[in-house]
Amino acid sequence: MSDILIIGGGIIGMLTARELSLAGMQVTIVEQGEAGHESSWAGGGIISPLYPWRYSDAVSALAKWGQAFYPQLIAEINSETGLDAELVQNGLLVLDDEREAALSWAEKWQSSLQVIDNAEVYELEPELSPDLVEDKKAIWMPNIRQVRNPRLVKATKKYLLKQGVMFLEQTEVTGFIQKENKVVGAKSASGDILADKVLVAGGAWSAKLLKNMNINLSVEPVKGQMILFKAEPGKIKRITLSQDRYIIPRRDGRVLVGSTLEHTGFDKTVTPDAREELMAEALRIIPSLKEAEVEHHWAGLRPGSNNGIPYICAVSHLEGLFLNTGHFRNGVVLGPASARLAADLILNRQPVLETHLYGLEC
Repeated sequence: MSDILIIGGGIIGMLTARELSLAGMQVTIVEQGEAGHESSWAGGGIISPLYPWRYSDAVSALAKWGQAFYPQLIAEINSETGLDAELVQNGLLVLDDEREAALSWAEKWQSSLQVIDNAEVYELEPELSPDLVEDKKAIWMPNIRQVRNPRLVKATKKYLLKQGVMFLEQTEVTGFIQKENKVVGAKSASGDILADKVLVAGGAWSAKLLKNMNINLSVEPVKGQMILFKAEPGKIKRITLSQDRYIIPRRDGRVLVGSTLEHTGFDKTVTPDAREELMAEALRIIPSLKEAEVEHHWAGLRPGSNNGIPYICAVSHLEGLFLNTGHFRNGVVLGPASARLAADLILNRQPVLETHLYGLEC
């Protein structure tokens, strides 16, 4: 029997497992598929919310903590596993005119942000379409990093296995085991899984699982489709955001373009219309991508939540049950702080952030 059972093997569940394992707890992760292969694998890996000034203080606080912690986290995982998650600081260019809101947000959160002219924009990213830049200003955030999230989840899983965390994959949780008003494990088709405490970190599936416990979360699946170009290494230099579409250049020349927002339940089917729309958006921003091959097209299910604010809390009426879910589009950037905060609650430690911001409905 483990000290804690974590339901969900995505980046949120795995980073929380890391925190708890480092604190001396015996941790088991149960995952209905393969760990790290849902939205954690499917996203872009930008270590920043898109248009961060559009979000609440609750999201900004988690993001700021996580951004500062990422270099240490990646160095630790790399040292233990030898796997490189490709943490790269290549900055974020925002080509939409939201200067007033952006500058106000940057001052409040002491974030490095500049408004630059077209000459400076072209110097940073010469491949941009002239139509997006000429006679216009842009927002430049030089400190924004990215991580290659499929490699991050692979490395984190290897790290956790070395730390003694147990993984039960291809195991769907069907309910909870209760002893009076205390949750003491989970039920699965393979049998009961007992633990002293249980954390739900099931992403888009969390609300579905908790509904039978009379816990109603405002978390629903939101499909996002993306495409991947194979371009020359170094040709495209910056993460670029325009009209809610983003370009993410990887170290090896591959370029991610995303993403759609679709409320289609648990359907992860890719569609020709989305592929064509994403290709058109890619060429609108970086015309030279017309020379590159589209190598891949995929979809993932984000855990959509109210204003993108996750649930990080103890369930008040069920002892031993905790939540860390509902990160919407920002699981990678919010993951480290969410994991630390969830661990603080589980271990009854002084929390790193204000807990009331993330548990109003628990």
